[in-house]
Parts: sequence; structure tokens; C-alpha cells
Amino acid sequence: MQNSGKFAWTWTIREEVLEEYVEMHLAPWPEIMEEHSKAGIRDYSIFQNGAQFFYVFLCDDIDAAFAYLAESDACNRWNAITSKMVVGSFDFREAVPITPMREVFYLK
Repeated sequence: MQNSGKFAWTWTIREEVLEEYVEMHLAPWPEIMEEHSKAGIRDYSIFQNGAQFFYVFLCDDIDAAFAYLAESDACNRWNAITSKMVVGSFDFREAVPITPMREVFYLK
């Protein structure tokens, strides 16, 4: 995977669960927030454009972060719900659960 420490990707959310997906992310479970922090993920934002969502975060070791999250009971419970909402998959046990986008511009 990338080594820059900044990761971004997009997903499309199924229209029939769009409102529920947004509501879950407006009030995420505290243990989900804690687990992502423990995994080394920081400055995590999600942006919405209709059913398309853009995700971006910083992480020094993405492989270790994904491995940690794959073993998290809280994250596995959350993913059991939200994975049915996205078009595609983000199962952290897959070889490449999320395909990060290539960064082509950055202004410091």
C-alpha cells in the first residue's frame, strides 16, 4: 500500500439505506472511535455527495491499522451492519479491503 501516511477512497452507499448510513456516522459508537484511534488512524473525515462518500485519514502504518481493526469486536459488529450498506466490501480480512486513491496533488 501507500507510504505517504494519507489515505483516501470513495464508496457508494445503497440508496435504500443512505439515511441510516449517514445517521450512524453522525453518532458513531464511542468504541468505534476508540478502536480507530488505537489502530493509529487520525484526522479521519468523511464527506458526502449524494450516495457517494469520500473518506480520508492519516495513518503511519496502514497494514498494522487494518490488522488491528480486523480483530476488533466493536469494528466487526459495526462492519456487519455497514458492509451491507456499501457497494463493494471493506472486510479487513481481505487482502486489500479498501483500495486507496492515488494522490495527484497536494498543497502544503
